[in-house]
Amino acid sequence: MRASIHPPYGPVVFRDRAADYAFLTRSTLAATAGERTIEWEDGRTYPVVDVEISDVSHPFYTGTARVLDTAGRVERFERRYGKRGGS
Repeated sequence: MRASIHPPYGPVVFRDRAADYAFLTRSTLAATAGERTIEWEDGRTYPVVDVEISDVSHPFYTGTARVLDTAGRVERFERRYGKRGGS
């Protein structure tokens, strides 16, 4: 790899503020995290990136997602405005 074209890649902590959950991983965002840091469980200090949502708080992964009843909507539309006959 050429050294001058790739962003620095290092450890960074992503913190989900909604669920009070954090995980340590590697990312190119480590260099752009700025001055915000957090002390991790291993005693080291890492840059931290706050995220709005993660797999811990996302409705799809938590099982609280709502399923839209599209068939019911179509039937309600047909009842309200009548079925269009094909000719």
